[in-house]
Amino acid sequence: MKPARKNRRDLEDLQTWETVEHNNTGVYNYDAFTPLAEIFDANTSCILAPEVTIGPYYVAGEYFRSNVLESEYCEGINMFLEVQYIDINTCEPIPSVAVDVWNCNATGVYSGVDATGEGGLNSTYLRGVQLTDNEGVVSFETIFPGHYSGRAIHTHLLAHTNATLEPNGTISVWDAPVAHIGQLFYPEDLVEEVEATYPYNTNTAERTTNDEDQWSIIQADASYDPFPEYLYLGEDITDGLFAWIQIGINGSADYSTSSYYGVAAYLAEDGGHSTGNSIGGGGPGGPGGNGTGNGTFPSGPMSGMPPSSTA
Repeated sequence: MKPARKNRRDLEDLQTWETVEHNNTGVYNYDAFTPLAEIFDANTSCILAPEVTIGPYYVAGEYFRSNVLESEYCEGINMFLEVQYIDINTCEPIPSVAVDVWNCNATGVYSGVDATGEGGLNSTYLRGVQLTDNEGVVSFETIFPGHYSGRAIHTHLLAHTNATLEPNGTISVWDAPVAHIGQLFYPEDLVEEVEATYPYNTNTAERTTNDEDQWSIIQADASYDPFPEYLYLGEDITDGLFAWIQIGINGSADYSTSSYYGVAAYLAEDGGHSTGNSIGGGGPGGPGGNGTGNGTFPSGPMSGMPPSSTA
């Protein structure tokens, strides 16, 4: 089933950004070791990024780690992702923002949730949380997402401000405001190149384009570009990607009561637990329903620490 008809103006905003060249291969020589000032300082943006649904599969209390790759279910195109958060009230980077990242694997399967066809409550692959540094930047080593029916290819990001790192290594977000709920999208030519490689090319689910997606037009507007800049780390796509983006947020905002926000599950010291909430994120007829609902945080200790094999 195709997503509902879009507002023409919103779709035009998205399509305008689709015409912009985001492939910087040969223009820059960035990689995971490039100084942050070189990547971000010349392009600081005070543009507020729109809010979008958290999707049906947010898991609270994920491992505090930058490398979210595990030994299983993470095969694919490696991607080093750097995200800088800018406070639009000051036009300055925001330190100590707790940033969750998650996406499905190369064949469209999410970890952390017990929905049919997903990885299960005790799986943690391709999920992690980091605190922004003094430059407002978090870095993650992940893979380029795969696809599943009803959604364009995307990466989820969630930002909690005023979060603290506890002595046991966990990040406390119980009372931390939800300052931004976002998704990253990717240019269609890049998607097609990735999808031609293994194991992405084993996925038989119908792929939804950016123009067909229900949420891409909400994440994009006339001022905000939802597509990261990127470059190839070698001569071939299989050598991996380096991607980066700046996200402007209102550092005083709190979207924890928004219908876009909810917790599907949480990771505690004794494993994963479902909250029983189902928050929308798929297109009509796809996973997650229509994007409404509001989950709540559980009580009790979370895990937050990675297993030794994935630290």
